[in-house]
Amino acid sequence: MVRSHLPLVGHLVREMLGRLPAHVSREDLISAGMAALAGAGRSFDPSRGIPFGSFATNRIRGALLDELRGLDWASRSVRARARRVETVQQELTGRLGRTPTQQELAEAMGVAVEELKTIDEDVQRAVVLSLQGFTAGSAEELVPERTAGPEDLILHRERIGYLHQAINALPERLRRVVTAYFFQERPMNDIAEELGVTESRISQLRAEALVLLRDGLNNHLDPQMLAGPIGSGCVARRREAYYASIAAQGDLNARLAVTTPLGMPKAA
Repeated sequence: MVRSHLPLVGHLVREMLGRLPAHVSREDLISAGMAALAGAGRSFDPSRGIPFGSFATNRIRGALLDELRGLDWASRSVRARARRVETVQQELTGRLGRTPTQQELAEAMGVAVEELKTIDEDVQRAVVLSLQGFTAGSAEELVPERTAGPEDLILHRERIGYLHQAINALPERLRRVVTAYFFQERPMNDIAEELGVTESRISQLRAEALVLLRDGLNNHLDPQMLAGPIGSGCVARRREAYYASIAAQGDLNARLAVTTPLGMPKAA
């Protein structure tokens, strides 16, 4: 059960990384997610009627947020004091027409100069973290909760369904590369060894597959996004056949069937 949901960890980490600073380690998040998935497998109770995928998703997301909190050294009180210093300093600067002295700032805040220096040291550490990429917010603010409405959710599920159908319609070798690289998250050298080709060839096949997938999805979901007219000839006929193969794989119900009502991947 846990093995079949391993790709779920990669999916949730990729989703979260899109809204995080570049320096956050993907490997650390993957490790935390894998541990949470294993823990979910141990504590899962099927008698409660909750699908394991949904149960594990909540555990994994919680573990990823915990991992981010561990990277956020500054307490809420430190951040609050830093914001207060900045606000008072801006007010004094506007009133005095110059940068206030430490004594003036301390008096305006009602604290001793020594305490202000302590706050300033905390602020300087926060600046270092900011230069590394973090905002002043908490982990929850870094990854805001976004709840899709019913219409958005249906459209999202339909796009995922089209993607599955587009992958299934790929030529066999391209389909094997996409499945191994993106769904099973296997390294290129492993895939190359299995198919008996070089790593550079796997890279070429992956790029070719991505172009086909993009055009196949655009053909059905957003035709105006297609690169240009298909034209004629052997290549054009193969593309037309690929687009038709996607369409032949099922209707809306078939596309929605690959995800749960909440838009999460169904277990294989």
